[in-house]
Amino acid sequence: MLKRSRPPSRTRSRSRSRSLNVRALLALAVLAASVAIALTIPVRLGLDLRGGTQIVLETRSTDTAKADREATDRTVEVLRGRIDALGVAEPTIVRSGENRVVVELPGVQDPKQAADVLGRTAQLTVHSVLGPAEDAGEGAGDREEKASGAGGERVLPDESGQSLRLKAATLTGQDVKGADARFDQQGGAGWHVTVDFKDAGSDRWARVTGEAACNPAGDPKRRVAIVLDSKIISSPQVDPSVSCGAGITGGSTQITGSFDDAEARELALLVKGGALPVPVETIEQRTIGATLGDEAISAGAWAAVIGTALTALFIIAVYRLMGALATVALLCYGLISYAALAAVGATLTLPGLAGFVLAIGMAVDANVLVFERAREEQAARTRPSTRSALTAGFRSAFSAIADSNITTLIAAALLFFLASGPVKGFGVTLGIGVLASMVSALVITRVLAEFAASRPAVFRRPRLTGISSTGPVRDALLRRDPFLMRRPRRWLAASLVVLVVAGSGILVRGLNFGIEFTGGRLIEYSTATQVDPDRARDALADAGFPRAVVQSSGDGDLTVRTEELTDAEATTVTKAVAALGGETEKVRDELIGPSLGEELRRDALIALGLALAAQLAYLAVRFRLLFGTAAVGALAHDVVILVGVFAWLGKPIDGVFLAALLTVIGYSVNDSVVLFDRVRELLGKERKTPFGRLVNDAILQTLPRTVNTGMGAVLILASLAVLADDSLTDFALALLIGVGVGTYSSVFTASPLAIELHGRGTGPRKGGKGRGTGKTGQPGPGKRMPTSRTERQEVP
Repeated sequence: MLKRSRPPSRTRSRSRSRSLNVRALLALAVLAASVAIALTIPVRLGLDLRGGTQIVLETRSTDTAKADREATDRTVEVLRGRIDALGVAEPTIVRSGENRVVVELPGVQDPKQAADVLGRTAQLTVHSVLGPAEDAGEGAGDREEKASGAGGERVLPDESGQSLRLKAATLTGQDVKGADARFDQQGGAGWHVTVDFKDAGSDRWARVTGEAACNPAGDPKRRVAIVLDSKIISSPQVDPSVSCGAGITGGSTQITGSFDDAEARELALLVKGGALPVPVETIEQRTIGATLGDEAISAGAWAAVIGTALTALFIIAVYRLMGALATVALLCYGLISYAALAAVGATLTLPGLAGFVLAIGMAVDANVLVFERAREEQAARTRPSTRSALTAGFRSAFSAIADSNITTLIAAALLFFLASGPVKGFGVTLGIGVLASMVSALVITRVLAEFAASRPAVFRRPRLTGISSTGPVRDALLRRDPFLMRRPRRWLAASLVVLVVAGSGILVRGLNFGIEFTGGRLIEYSTATQVDPDRARDALADAGFPRAVVQSSGDGDLTVRTEELTDAEATTVTKAVAALGGETEKVRDELIGPSLGEELRRDALIALGLALAAQLAYLAVRFRLLFGTAAVGALAHDVVILVGVFAWLGKPIDGVFLAALLTVIGYSVNDSVVLFDRVRELLGKERKTPFGRLVNDAILQTLPRTVNTGMGAVLILASLAVLADDSLTDFALALLIGVGVGTYSSVFTASPLAIELHGRGTGPRKGGKGRGTGKTGQPGPGKRMPTSRTERQEVP
């Protein structure tokens, strides 16, 4: 008897339901974990929102090094590396005067431990052991005083207290390439620190261990002493398997001892971070208040809420039911991102909060991409239902979503691993935002949308979904079918004019670097009556110092940090404070260095350059080299224009602007990738169509997505610019300019640049004045913008 085969439609239905259930379980698991983390782990707030701990260190001269300004600046960079290794994000580290360093740490749980780590010189040296000290009757303190003798010999007690005569140092911390704390579970050695040496250090290590191996086992001369800050922390015997003169090769060693995990990690970060050029001493430690007042924080929060609400209303108005479900998914995105920030211990600052809210607006992009592709599928009438159109929309939009997010993740990873300070923190926030966006759009939105589309009530009323019609923007484009890329060189000329006009501001007006880049002046006041920092900020703004950073400090003192001041301006600041606090005394008045020092700026530029090169390489592999070149060219265009406009306006180039600039870079690349993804798709289907017409079709097909995504971001940024405090106005202004220029450049800079590069790579264009059948010319009559792309994507 023959068995009846199962209808294919029923099989597909069951497979689709199974996939939906898997996605639903995944979404529930992610949301449950996010809720648990959000309720149990608080997010660290930055110095601008909550304040923190201030540690004042003073550098000390030695017989071999003078504690001058140069040595103190080098000390600042070493301390920055140690703070990064401690896991403290968004600190402020500045040189104060000639030989002081002011360190401000947000959300530190153990300020004393942080001060101890920062204050250690961490001078690492490796010595051959000459034998036990002859003068065994001296006390430990006397023995340590005999730090140097003939030929740089030293006498120091080992771990057990036995005095050892040490030869002059063979290796120093300069020979160390890296250090890591590890746990040896199999060998039973417990926690230890593995030290890797550089090439020259590896040779020296082999030589010193080879010399020690020439002595018999058990002889003190067979030991090698590892010294940190004039204290032997490990003096192991060279293993009997090591032959005389050969030594230990491989360029690494282990520092063993009775370490717990915290001690091993601390030692590793000290060794890896390097020694301080001069010793430092902690002279002051106190609690400081937030750099922003309660009113500024409240205004920023309200602006964020209103901007998010406006964006949600816009998405619902455009996409109706699907827009409402996307809004729910975006709220889930916010929860996931918040939980991830808490889990990794990131520090949330006010610009970071604004960027976080902006990321919600930009996360709309993935949903808009899907819904617009679903509209195309539905309009082509090749899909029998809203649910099948949504499924095809998710499938078609996946490559654009994946490519745009992967390019951003590449940049975020390189910023995290290669940069430091706030740039590294931005890489963390950016990476978390991208990953959470993909989960929100590809999992949560899809589960909600497919579930709703399968309901009978929705099936009977497809107009409720918001994807049954093509939308007003696409309808207008279909009616007019404009050929925007008829003359690409004109668009390039227009972009060049804008670039020159904006960029000339950098040469004519120069850049107004903020206090983070230039340094300035720090004045601390003790007043007869305690002064509210909010009132002091308002008074100083009225006196002509709107960018002054005001904090409460210690027991009622007030700290004012500004750009460089003349004596007359400093007197004005003092009078403004005295008018609020009565009798006023200057406790401290010092020049301070930049918090974004030269090394940090150099590392940030290197990381950014490598990130752009990596993005170019990825785009060249996934698309074509000309697409990657055009995208990076448009990106450079956007950066120069944004910086130039700020130069013409005289706006400060500070840490807030740096965060905005990095955000604009990600936005610009994302726009170009979405457009070129559609060009790649069309190239696989219409190989005989001129390249210029293909690019034009891609622009028209993706323009609804560009408009809707841009509106989502603009609504949030406009709310921040109008409603937030002055501290966020410049941030919002920079991003508004960046979003506008980025949207323009992806269409009218990247696209014509790609057309020109394509024309040069394939020979001269045929026909005249952009018409006929040339690479950028208009095809014959009757060519219209395609209304739908239903086939699977093909990559040429």
